[in-house]
Amino acid sequence: MTETHPINQSTLKQEVHLSGVGLHSGNEVKLTFKPAEANSGIRFIRVDLDDTPVIPADVMWVANTDRGTTLEKDGVRILTVEHLLAAVAGLCIDNVIIEMDGEEVPILDGSARPFIEALAEAGVEEQDAPRNYYVVTEAIRYVDEARQSEIIAMPSDSFEVTVMVDYDSEVLRNQFATMKSIHQFKDEYAGARTFSFLHELRMLLDNGLIKGGDLKNAIVYVDQQISEGDLEALKSAFGKEGLEVTQRGILNNLELEHPNEAARHKLIDVVGDLQLFGRPIKGKIFATRPGHLINTEFAKILRKKAKDEKRGALAYNLHAEPVYTVEQIMQILPHRPPFLLIDRIIELTENRVVGVKNVTMNEPFFNGHFPGAPVMPGVLQVEAMAQTGGILVLNTVPDPENYLTYFLKIDGVRFKRMVKPGDTIVFELELLEPIRRGICHMKGTGYVGDQVCAEAIMMAQISKVKGE
Repeated sequence: MTETHPINQSTLKQEVHLSGVGLHSGNEVKLTFKPAEANSGIRFIRVDLDDTPVIPADVMWVANTDRGTTLEKDGVRILTVEHLLAAVAGLCIDNVIIEMDGEEVPILDGSARPFIEALAEAGVEEQDAPRNYYVVTEAIRYVDEARQSEIIAMPSDSFEVTVMVDYDSEVLRNQFATMKSIHQFKDEYAGARTFSFLHELRMLLDNGLIKGGDLKNAIVYVDQQISEGDLEALKSAFGKEGLEVTQRGILNNLELEHPNEAARHKLIDVVGDLQLFGRPIKGKIFATRPGHLINTEFAKILRKKAKDEKRGALAYNLHAEPVYTVEQIMQILPHRPPFLLIDRIIELTENRVVGVKNVTMNEPFFNGHFPGAPVMPGVLQVEAMAQTGGILVLNTVPDPENYLTYFLKIDGVRFKRMVKPGDTIVFELELLEPIRRGICHMKGTGYVGDQVCAEAIMMAQISKVKGE
């Protein structure tokens, strides 16, 4: 039987609400899921804050992976996003707004099922825009030697995930879970609940780190002898009488739905964390001893791989209406001809900018730089790249004309192709990490056609002009 994949993007038919308590904070949080326009992706909005900041569900904004995946942008955080994002992926939803009146996604029953049920209640509708699948064409591998963890992506016509967990424990030995299609997620995997070992639970309780936990949202594996005093303390902490350890080495607070529920829950985490890559995947994922850190690092690798595969000027329509013309660029940058070295900006987002330089025989530097065999100086290629990056940095302030961009460091500069009169250079610059305190760290690449002509890693800082 041939797998069917959605051809077009989708969003919700109507908004829907969901409330619950955050596992770590213990605070009640209300979620409102709303339809969103095509190509807008998944966005969290903190409606409890005055300026209602938006945090995209993008691996670039991952700030912490300790006991959950946390996004942070401009000091605003969203905690434990993985189960919610797995539900969005499981229903093949591409575009949705998620409003929150707190910083932590509620734990609910510890699985992705309540999110699936809420989103299904709202309904999913197709949009008039194609889905942008990332098709795995060769093996992609990431290994974390310290954690003995590994994720591999292999070619496949569908999104498949196989997870293996091994905790070297008498009560939780090797477990496997395999999902052959994302269409299986809703009914077969979404209900797998989070789990913890007794020794972890003690530590978390002692440090006040699970204020919103109760024994209805976690499987507790008892991996060490439990005293009557410990059992009484757990009864008191969670308000549960009659707690005891079953023959399978778990507390009797709930019943397992599957013998391999732990592996199935880790599969939920993999699906949710990989949603931060930003595109649906056609590929087979093998994850050994996965965790939020390795999952999100692998999402970053996929993102870079996808970017590298869509490289060069041939990926752009150079005749389309520019974001900024050269006249508009001069309203932002302080540079002027002949030292203004970019002609237009053709793409600009929060973390990426693409600029164009048309190289003509009339460039003043050709008069003295190999006039018999004109070649654009490499240092001027780097300067043009830097000016393009300056647009990205200055786009973060409301009055860019009152700021200057100073480059603090340039590393890894390489020149791979001569640039001659008649060439058009496309400069792509992308943030390597979020801008903090006006400091920007970015990777720049210059292309002529589909060939790299120059690349560099740059660090810059914006500074307000004195007297302004």
